[in-house]
Amino acid sequence: MNGASIWQALIDHPEFLAMLTIPPVTAFVTWVHVWMALKMLFYPIKFWGIRIPNLPYGIPGIGWQGIVPRKAGKISGVIVDQTLSKLGSLDEFFKAMEPEEMAEFITQTIDAQLDTLIDEIMNERSMAVWTRVPYAVKRRIYAQAHQELPKVMKALVVDLTYHVEDLVDMREMIVRTMENDRRLMVQMFLKVGQKEINFIWHISALIGFTFGLMQMVIFIVVPQHWTVPFFAAIWGFLTNWIAIWMVFNPVEPHFISYIKFFRFSKSLPFIIPQLPHKANYRWQGGFMKRQEEVSNVFSEIVVKDLVTLENIMNEMMYGARAEQTRELMKSHLYEMLETPLVSTTLKVGLGRREFGHLKNTIIDKSITATMVPLRDPELNQSRANKIFGLFLDRIRALSPREFQNLLRPAFQEDEMTLIILGGVTGFFAGWLHLVLVFFPIAG
Repeated sequence: MNGASIWQALIDHPEFLAMLTIPPVTAFVTWVHVWMALKMLFYPIKFWGIRIPNLPYGIPGIGWQGIVPRKAGKISGVIVDQTLSKLGSLDEFFKAMEPEEMAEFITQTIDAQLDTLIDEIMNERSMAVWTRVPYAVKRRIYAQAHQELPKVMKALVVDLTYHVEDLVDMREMIVRTMENDRRLMVQMFLKVGQKEINFIWHISALIGFTFGLMQMVIFIVVPQHWTVPFFAAIWGFLTNWIAIWMVFNPVEPHFISYIKFFRFSKSLPFIIPQLPHKANYRWQGGFMKRQEEVSNVFSEIVVKDLVTLENIMNEMMYGARAEQTRELMKSHLYEMLETPLVSTTLKVGLGRREFGHLKNTIIDKSITATMVPLRDPELNQSRANKIFGLFLDRIRALSPREFQNLLRPAFQEDEMTLIILGGVTGFFAGWLHLVLVFFPIAG
């Protein structure tokens, strides 16, 4: 049988028109269900649906929450363990922020409000005593505090710097940041992997069209209606798996030699012929190919949202090891209280017991006062600029296997869910295709 007779046999097939719709429909359905699967990976940020308490496996109820926001703590922990921990220690990053400069900034900010802060502390602790202290004595106390503050703050900040590993758990800090702001977690993955996400979405249509051609051939050989939804489910399953696989595999680059006859241009005629010459194609997962570009994006996210001065100091002052921070601060701040003028005045006015309570109040107020300048956007930006290059160089130096862990956990956490979802969606789309196209033509 020649080609013409085969083509004529196909045209004469009673369901020829329905068969022709298989490739474009498969391509479109695949494109849609992959888009849906990618959206479900990240959205909604909060659980949407009906909450039912005490369900097994931690299931919140009937509904959906994006996989990434739902498992923000676990995924961020994996990123810290497998990637961030390899970039250096918190001690190293904090020292790179130049703590001496930070101490000067904090001192200037607190010094401008120091008199008011002293009055606030004393009035809260014992207003009756403080109002009876002569103004001349108060002025001497203010002056003493202003004189001692720069030395004390510099020593304190430097001391905190050299004990930062003892006072701050970087993993806990980042996990808590992500759990408290799940939108930040989603934005991080979208910024880092947007091109890969778009690639998965768009390549799925091409893969779907290819599978549609195969399904059309299968239908010609096996003209059974059940093959339409059956193979649509298989293609939906395989499409999601192949698209995700192409982003991360192969991990290491493989160079394939070929003969190149043309080059691409961004303007007309787009394809420009060239003399045949040998070229090398770099076969590697799309995400690892973009290590240089992604390193810039991820470094900016880390220094502006995760390992920030404000986050480090918040964890230090209010985190799980805050009591250790208080003890360290006592050893420096109490120096101002032990000067003869201040000590004598306060002990006589308050008594030794009340003077001891005053010390704890001073620590609490000092922590609050110290955190105000540390939240300053300009200070945080300047510290971020100082460590950006450090992060950038080290992320660029990661091996491809280490580098993939910046994005891989988002897909790997519930990858099988996405793949199965593709199969289920493909089945229902195939069944709908059968009902709307094949049955009316057959009838």
